[in-house]
Amino acid sequence: MSLLGLMQKRSLLISGLLTHAATYHGDVEIVSHLYGGEERRSNWRTVAKRASQLAHALPSLDVGEGDRVATLAWNTDRHLELYYAVAGVGSVLHTVNPRLFPEQIAYILNHAADGVVFFDLDFGDLLVKLAPQLTSVKKYVALCRPDQMPALDLPNLHCYESLLAPQPDQYEWPALDEETASSMCYTSGTTGNPKGVLYSHRSTLLHSFGICATDGLALCARDSVLLSVPMFHVNAWGIPYASAMCGAKLVLPGSGLTGDRLYAHMVKEGCTFSLGVPTVWLSLFQYIEQNAKQLDLQSLKLKRVVVGGSAAPRAMIEKFENLLGVFVIQAWGMTETSPVATVANLLPKHQGIDLQTRFDVQARQGRAIFGVEVAVFGAEGQRLPHDGQSVGEIRVRGPWVLSGYFGNEAGSALDAQGWFSTGDVAYIDPDGFVQITDRSKDVIKSGGEWISSIDLENAAVGHPSVQEAAVIGVAHSKWQERPLLIVIKKPNQDVTPEELLAYLSERVARWWLPDDVVFVDELPHTATGKLLKTKLRERFKDFKLSTDKA
Repeated sequence: MSLLGLMQKRSLLISGLLTHAATYHGDVEIVSHLYGGEERRSNWRTVAKRASQLAHALPSLDVGEGDRVATLAWNTDRHLELYYAVAGVGSVLHTVNPRLFPEQIAYILNHAADGVVFFDLDFGDLLVKLAPQLTSVKKYVALCRPDQMPALDLPNLHCYESLLAPQPDQYEWPALDEETASSMCYTSGTTGNPKGVLYSHRSTLLHSFGICATDGLALCARDSVLLSVPMFHVNAWGIPYASAMCGAKLVLPGSGLTGDRLYAHMVKEGCTFSLGVPTVWLSLFQYIEQNAKQLDLQSLKLKRVVVGGSAAPRAMIEKFENLLGVFVIQAWGMTETSPVATVANLLPKHQGIDLQTRFDVQARQGRAIFGVEVAVFGAEGQRLPHDGQSVGEIRVRGPWVLSGYFGNEAGSALDAQGWFSTGDVAYIDPDGFVQITDRSKDVIKSGGEWISSIDLENAAVGHPSVQEAAVIGVAHSKWQERPLLIVIKKPNQDVTPEELLAYLSERVARWWLPDDVVFVDELPHTATGKLLKTKLRERFKDFKLSTDKA
């Protein structure tokens, strides 16, 4: 018989993070930029008090244990309060990406069976249009003061600050089972409908430990964090939780992610650390380069940035180093991995190496952090060696990796050995660094957002003059990739690129629209009749998009 340890058994709960931050880092600032340009300076103690008020108010919205609460919101302290209050009472916070096509947003809200939607005022008109389609939503809460309340045709519309005002600022957080669901994010629906990933208190806490670890993202109490990644992107990559764990300062930029505003926040708040997709950093560099003579770059305290969502171009890594003296940390993961799975930190062997060789290391997707196993598997399901040459599909497993999608059975997304197949193709070198070489699904990543080539093709083929269509990603200096639509016209039919794009604009999200349309006489196919996109990518690898002005 095993001998059990004599340690206290305390559940790993998100409410514990907030209590810790309020008790031991209470004066650490939370700087928030709200709707209308308002700046609000708060701290972890105040966030804890207001989250307690919100927890008291949730029953009046008919929110109970296990109920899903949706948000359509930017990075603000109010959104942060929702993170903690909703999970703390045993409900599930469902952050919805407002950049998705409205039909996808409606599908996601209905699939999750959200009962309440908290929203920033920017999204009021969107919700008015969607409300008749939402089968489960009964109440709406505008994230604003009473004097800012909009005149919207929404049923049971409430004001956030009015809900909080009469409530006490202390709350006895329940001792939940640590496996209780805490939050949910949906994939972008690159193949079929979006799928829900349901996180637990335990998985979230363990993921936070990984982020704070030195060989994770090394987040600590000495950091001032500019949170440039949206809080609706996989819970802002776990930073709202990890910041409470270590007591870091948070700078929440709201909807303003332009280069000038990011730079101003960095200078004013002494930001040492930031995270974002490549497009965000391209905007920052564009501002700096256009205003180089007026800016004092020495005033920046930025030391390191995390690039995720899309691979960090080597040129970006070099520019951060050479222009700003900032170290780029590339991280890889996905919604299904909470998301951080690998981080490109340096090893002792890399100390003292020349910059060009170091950039090569930083350009990889990184090594697995403790808690996550990462391996590559061949076409026959065999595990491949970490030799830097053997290419296969990445599979992962660990305590913050998906087991099954929301609505399906636990374990249903895993193979017999408990591995989750990511759909990315890569090799792993002897030091454990992952290098992604391709994607097994033909999705396009534009500025950190996924675009489905299949959905675009299906929409294009719906045009009466289109016989067949293919969509591939083409390199773009700002967005990394943008869609190129390649079309075969039906015999004796004619259509212009402008007409096709106008047709698609009524069927897909605006940012999904292809940047160019090319007409061809034939498209390459495999033996089974599938489009052979490898040949298309080779043929159009040097294609210059009309939108790429670089």
